[in-house]
Amino acid sequence: MDPESKAKLEEALSLAKENNKMLHTLKRSLIWGRVWHVFYWVIIIGSALGAYYYIQPYVEQMIKTYTGAQQNLDTVSSFLNNFKK
Repeated sequence: MDPESKAKLEEALSLAKENNKMLHTLKRSLIWGRVWHVFYWVIIIGSALGAYYYIQPYVEQMIKTYTGAQQNLDTVSSFLNNFKK
């Protein structure tokens, strides 16, 4: 093998090794990015569910209060309609 071909072959080998190293770095970065992305959404969804679990009794109490107030207003309204007639 002549020296020029050998130099080109060594350069190609060096570039291939460098490309392989960069590809492994990109692959590792992609995997960690996916892991952090999943972790991010687990935290977001988990905190939303936790907040709902914590606030649920208060929301139910507010709904009951609103329903009771609405029934009272309906009673007053029907009483006023009966009084007008």
